[in-house]
Amino acid sequence: MNSATVRGLLVRGMLAGLGAGLLALVVAYFLGEPRVDAAIAYEDAHTTEHGMEIVSRSLQSTAGLATGVLVYGVSLGGIAALAYCFALGRVGRFSPRATALLLSGVALVAVYLVPFLKYPANPPSIGDPETIGKRTTLYFLMMALSVLLAIAAVIVGKRLAPRLGNWNATVVSVVGFGVLVALAYVFLPAVNEVPEDFSATLLWQFRVAALAIQLTLWASFGLLFGHLAERQLNPKPAAVTAGTDAPAAAPVH
Repeated sequence: MNSATVRGLLVRGMLAGLGAGLLALVVAYFLGEPRVDAAIAYEDAHTTEHGMEIVSRSLQSTAGLATGVLVYGVSLGGIAALAYCFALGRVGRFSPRATALLLSGVALVAVYLVPFLKYPANPPSIGDPETIGKRTTLYFLMMALSVLLAIAAVIVGKRLAPRLGNWNATVVSVVGFGVLVALAYVFLPAVNEVPEDFSATLLWQFRVAALAIQLTLWASFGLLFGHLAERQLNPKPAAVTAGTDAPAAAPVH
């Protein structure tokens, strides 16, 4: 793949990430922000110390949220587009659009879902501020392990395919990925700092909203980028202009 093609896919990936970020922003605003407000209200009701608010809550939930989600979407789109350039043609005989959807699905599972199941998202009022460094380190460690295991599963599946067939090789690699992830779940320490009197319903709704945001982001990116990549890599032939295919007039004798 030449540099011009890579550059074109990178630009399209960032544009698709921006579009996916806009859709995720809608979900975050209508599903996530009301749960954040409820969690902040819980925190205010259970603490007597209130620090000075540097950025207002209204600004955080509008401009701040939009900036964060859109920058994340564009960055994600650029990184995913580079990964797509490497994966295209190496993971099977899939079309450019199908490869984009496959990459998005695998990334959703490896980058977000696997770490989320071990260390699920919590509202702002949950957690000890003194352990935030430890919790962040554990989360990114789980994410790194998940991504490395996903890459290893793809490599193993490719090598086993000639002997076992595509279906059996895929099953073996997926099962192996699941077993190793389960072992990581067992050996990595758990983190549970949810107060006993915190609303279980609110916690569940917050985590569902966080999951919905990521599902929207990755699914819409896969669809948008797949469409744009297909148009670049497999362009439709230019329409024949009227009259160009008409038979030439017979010469006059």
